[in-house]
Amino acid sequence: MSRAIAVFPGTFDPITVGHVSIVHRALPLFDRIIIGMGVNNTKKTMFELEQRLTWIRDAFRNDARIEAVAFEGLTVDLCKRMGAGFIVRGLRNSTDHGYERSIALMNRQLAGVETIFLPSASEHAHISSTIVRELIANKADVSAFVPMDLSGHLR
Repeated sequence: MSRAIAVFPGTFDPITVGHVSIVHRALPLFDRIIIGMGVNNTKKTMFELEQRLTWIRDAFRNDARIEAVAFEGLTVDLCKRMGAGFIVRGLRNSTDHGYERSIALMNRQLAGVETIFLPSASEHAHISSTIVRELIANKADVSAFVPMDLSGHLR
């Protein structure tokens, strides 16, 4: 019995332990999860596309049901290309919910794609890629917040 395919979109600059947790918690709901790393050429990232993809693939290398792809454009277009009927989003707080809810409603209207919201685990609710980048820029230890060392190796 097929449960379906979901896309977990983001920039993942860098991937965090919060992202990893959301994927692992969502996996029992789906046959496959595609981690869609959005590429926005107008957005400045700290880490190169290939490095971010490598980190994502390494973080999930032991589970063939999880795939990582880079994409440009709308997440719903990626969903159509991959045969995904669902988008998975993690919510850290009520601000995330308000923002993500509007996008979810639009995605349903545009393409009939449903969004599944998972609240962050309490131990990850304060972690965001933005904060991790700020810590990295200031040479702080981020080892508790990312699944790899920044030279590119998983811990």
